[in-house]
Amino acid sequence: MEAAEARVCVTGAGGYLGSWLLHLLLSKNYTVHGTVREPSDAKYGHLKELPNPSNLKLVKAELLDYNSIYSAVEGCSGVFHVASPVPSASVSNPEAKAEVIEPAVGGTLNVLKACVEAKVKRVVFVSSGTAVSMNPSWPKDQVMDETCWSDKDYCRSIQNWYRLSKTEAEGRAFEFAEANGLDFVSVCPTFILGPILQPAVNASSLVLLRLLKEGHDSTGNQCRTMVDVRDVAEALLLAYENAETLGRYICAAHMISTQEMVEILKGLYPNYKYPESTLISLWQLTLEWGGCWLEPRIFMSVVDQCGLQLHHGSREGGAEFPKVAETWMELPSSARNACGLCGKLQKGWNLGLILRRHNAISTAAR
Repeated sequence: MEAAEARVCVTGAGGYLGSWLLHLLLSKNYTVHGTVREPSDAKYGHLKELPNPSNLKLVKAELLDYNSIYSAVEGCSGVFHVASPVPSASVSNPEAKAEVIEPAVGGTLNVLKACVEAKVKRVVFVSSGTAVSMNPSWPKDQVMDETCWSDKDYCRSIQNWYRLSKTEAEGRAFEFAEANGLDFVSVCPTFILGPILQPAVNASSLVLLRLLKEGHDSTGNQCRTMVDVRDVAEALLLAYENAETLGRYICAAHMISTQEMVEILKGLYPNYKYPESTLISLWQLTLEWGGCWLEPRIFMSVVDQCGLQLHHGSREGGAEFPKVAETWMELPSSARNACGLCGKLQKGWNLGLILRRHNAISTAAR
């Protein structure tokens, strides 16, 4: 690859997924412009320990500051737009627009406008499985694939601002890309877990850490479709490097219930206090990957309706996904790591599978 072709920009470079994407790109000798809010901030120190750190340039940028975004993408042949606001659980309706939706939608459009002006050749956008699966009107007997979009009115009605922001941002991004002739690919990862590079705990890893740390007697038996953070990074790079990629892709692996998560964690870390029971609320049964509550006896009969779960197992390449229990790794009691699951990039299976390496659980991490 020519030197100019190997220069890319990653927004949100200091975050959970952004850090792993930087790790992958730098290990493959890419030159990377990574956007952060303040390059001198000590919380980005872990980025200096990545492979080939001389190939990394941290750029101060804010999503709603167009000039700063343009400075970051200028001279790059590709852009990975990873940055996105994750709201606090308590964000209210009046605050949602300013805190979540405006940065997600307006920031995405700023990135795409800058890419057009800077003549960037390809943009890979990180959306979310939540932009696919929050659709109660989707036919129950039909797979929730990349053609399914979350219902924005429904997201508003339940005040789920994160899902609304991801759905709105992705939809507007596709419209802009088509209108401006921008080579644009969107990847929708589901619930991302895996080891943490940055010093702060990310939102998804807190789910597991709460099971380890809080010691509740009971918890809800929620089921989630999960994917390893390193597999998502590989999926993004594959989407960038493969000229045949086009449109929208789902990056997912296994569906697992909270009850199953607890049993796996008990086997790995038996010295913690775990919930003794999983509470079921049938009224919470819904067709969304992040909020599917099920009676154990009916779990298997309706799991295929929970979205992003179908088409697992053997596909292109003839590879079987390993069992979830075999892929949980590197989950110490500290807040620096979570667990890893096998992942895949899914859209008609034309890109094949991305399988997680089976490293032994680190004894030092226990």
